[in-house]
Amino acid sequence: MNKERIVIIAGPTASGKSALAIDLALAFNGEIVSADSMQVFKRMDIGTAKPSRTDLQKVPHHLIDIIEPNEDYTAARFRNDALKAIADIRSREKNVFIVGGTGLYIKALTQGLFPGPEADPDLRKTLEKEGSDALYERLKLIDPETAASIHPNNRVRVVRALEVYELTGTTMSAFQKDHGFKDESFDCLKVSLDIPREALYRRIDDRVDGMIEAGLVDETRRLFDADFGWGLKPMLGLGYKEVSMFLRGECALPEAIELLKRNTRRYAKRQMTWFKADPEIKWFSPEDKKRIFETVKGHLC
Repeated sequence: MNKERIVIIAGPTASGKSALAIDLALAFNGEIVSADSMQVFKRMDIGTAKPSRTDLQKVPHHLIDIIEPNEDYTAARFRNDALKAIADIRSREKNVFIVGGTGLYIKALTQGLFPGPEADPDLRKTLEKEGSDALYERLKLIDPETAASIHPNNRVRVVRALEVYELTGTTMSAFQKDHGFKDESFDCLKVSLDIPREALYRRIDDRVDGMIEAGLVDETRRLFDADFGWGLKPMLGLGYKEVSMFLRGECALPEAIELLKRNTRRYAKRQMTWFKADPEIKWFSPEDKKRIFETVKGHLC
């Protein structure tokens, strides 16, 4: 059976993977499928660092702006949507570039999903009584690998990971290693940009400053005015959470900006932990564009 050849460009936030993906898609007759858990939401543009209108006109993008902020979106739904997008792109004889920093989405596409034990309502009620910070710290002690892939504010996934451990005595990461599989329908080339940590942190700081200048505060205010409350999961995402604190009067804007920079750096560190653990990823210096293009050409052609 001939496998579909696809290119996956993964990596931490602000690493330059989106710009690289556009360059590669233009060079190799491709279209882009976003693997970003926040860019699926409409109305949330600045804080999610969506491609600009110009970039969207250069190369078709899929799975961006597909649901409202009050709708739920899961890794399982992403896998189904991504498979449909890939089939659509290939039907037009275009190459497929999966691009994003949500490691779980990429894993769901290439390895499937771990079903795990059924939910235990009583156990969940007990876990839900604890604060988000306490739950996340416990998960870090029990299963640091899974914790590295989850944002601390994502209570749903944190609780689920703890629930799996409490019910089975086995961590979710161990289950996934034992029961995972490789989707044999794809021949994947995984690429990531290897940027020194300090350089990446400078990029993050610059990106945050750019988001504030572009109107992240007004974007967050508009979301709240449209009845998308502070408690919605997307509103707890990076950028929106910190700006919401400012809008509620809990801190000054400069404090919210510094908090956003710090939280984004921490998130990038967790992303790096996730992707560095994937032996299939080929790491390249951002300056080594020629070798990246040669590698992609060798995979697709």
